Amino acid sequence: MRAVAGVFTTQSDAERVARKLRAMGMTEESVTLLLPGEDVPEAVPVTTTEQSGMGKAIGGVIGAAAGAAGGLELGTAVSAVIPGVGPVVAIGLFGAGLLGAAGAGIGAVVGEKTEQATLEGLPEDEWFVYEDALRNHRSVVVIMAEDESRAASVRRLLHEEGAESVDAAREKWWIGLRSAEEEHYTGLGRDFKQDEKFYRLGFQAAVRARTRGKEYDQVLTEMQEDLEKLKQECPGLEVEEPFRRGYERGRVYFESRRNQLRK
Repeated sequence: MRAVAGVFTTQSDAERVARKLRAMGMTEESVTLLLPGEDVPEAVPVTTTEQSGMGKAIGGVIGAAAGAAGGLELGTAVSAVIPGVGPVVAIGLFGAGLLGAAGAGIGAVVGEKTEQATLEGLPEDEWFVYEDALRNHRSVVVIMAEDESRAASVRRLLHEEGAESVDAAREKWWIGLRSAEEEHYTGLGRDFKQDEKFYRLGFQAAVRARTRGKEYDQVLTEMQEDLEKLKQECPGLEVEEPFRRGYERGRVYFESRRNQLRK
């Protein structure tokens, strides 16, 4: 499975594209909408509940999502508060997996159909990009394509419909942070222009779903292979120190976002 995603300025744009994806033969199980929680129509029944773990679930299972987003029938809908983002609604079979990867305590209430779904191929490393979009009141469509040919067709449709790609959204996210990070890094007596690539990779590693909140030493073992590959690709350049400093700043960034939500 290959995950393809597009970021849309409005919920209605995301809904329109989801309908077109269904019309081109994508199954309801393969298309998921991620929507800012406050933008979901009031007609959607949301039950308030408290779950254990990181984040507070506010939605539980909403059930069949017919009518939840302009009449779309995309399976189960789950609503949860994501640390550092706020309320988010995920409509589609893989929605619960995505919210779970983001740290929402949605527990076992996500429904039998979703519990049985494989989460293989879900783009956990892209979640921070989706979060930034949702934080800025944009919507995301995530499609699980069965092969590269199908994925290419989906990418073409997303482009034609004006979606911002994940790569473009990631660049926009970093541009918004870059000046402050350059000032911080330069203040340490380091060369940001030379080290930015490695610093940024470390920063991004700290906000990925599977590593966020962890100390650098806790994740170093699983990152060691990637670091060694970077060293081989960039002989003669210092890699690990700027990567580590970027990771530490990424942790600060994530914690500050999470604390803003709590206020």
